[in-house]
Amino acid sequence: MEKQGASVVISHHILDGKHQQYEAWLNEIAPICKSYPGHIDWQIIRPIPNLTFIYTVIIRFNTIENLKNWMESQDRKQFIEKARPLFAKDDHYYINSGLDFLFVSETEKSNPPVRWKQYLVTWSAIFPLAFGIPLIILPILRMASFPKYPLIDTLVVTGVIVWLMVYLVMPNYTKLIKKWLYN
Repeated sequence: MEKQGASVVISHHILDGKHQQYEAWLNEIAPICKSYPGHIDWQIIRPIPNLTFIYTVIIRFNTIENLKNWMESQDRKQFIEKARPLFAKDDHYYINSGLDFLFVSETEKSNPPVRWKQYLVTWSAIFPLAFGIPLIILPILRMASFPKYPLIDTLVVTGVIVWLMVYLVMPNYTKLIKKWLYN
């Protein structure tokens, strides 16, 4: 049986005026992380100026063991200590092997809900977005004189849907159905 890969989603809320220092820190830690056995990918979602304030770093390894090896390493601990003066909040991360990060809030350390509930909640959230967002976005693209290319249309529509799911829909939806979801 092949081992399933694993990801870690790391959130860093950076103090005002410290973003350049944090970017320099990212440039230092990235090659060290990438040198660890089993590293697959490193992605950074940077904050949108004046809108969001959190850096999200997503790191993937080929096995959960290799990922934990990096996350618990002395190298990472030293880098986190070096960056601590840049953080508005403590180093926060969540290790997962799927879409679990959509179901765990930053303030709670609870386990994600069972997979079938994750499936139903995700499906029930995506369905209306997949139906409604194209009805809104595509006319706007045409009014903005974007040429009608299915690839570009799909790229924009799915980008809007994923953004809505991660930043607006799932955080609020999971709070609304929290009692059912976690029982």
